[in-house]
Amino acid sequence: MTLTELLPVTDVTACCEPLSRESLSAQNAQSLAGSLKALADPARLRLVSMVAAGDGGEACVCDLTEPLGLSQPTVSHHLKILVDAGFLTREKRGLWAYYRLVPGALDSISRLLITI
Repeated sequence: MTLTELLPVTDVTACCEPLSRESLSAQNAQSLAGSLKALADPARLRLVSMVAAGDGGEACVCDLTEPLGLSQPTVSHHLKILVDAGFLTREKRGLWAYYRLVPGALDSISRLLITI
């Protein structure tokens, strides 16, 4: 289950209080931990920022390997983890895959972690 399935972007404020107001259920904590684990890697954080800052809000895997200094298979592995966690979407165009940030995926985490 991805974070966006657990905490749909349109329903986050309606269904889930920030951590300072309501404790997480065991199931929600497990899902949130998986999502945070997917982000808790320097290369993945950079990939998310590079995709979000890309032309038109997307980036080709072919443009991500050199700036990261990682091999194409390693970059693809990190991108797969981010797709599986619900942070990025993948679209195949010819030989290359293009990635986009899922609208609201990061907002879901930030709303949940609000302390005010």
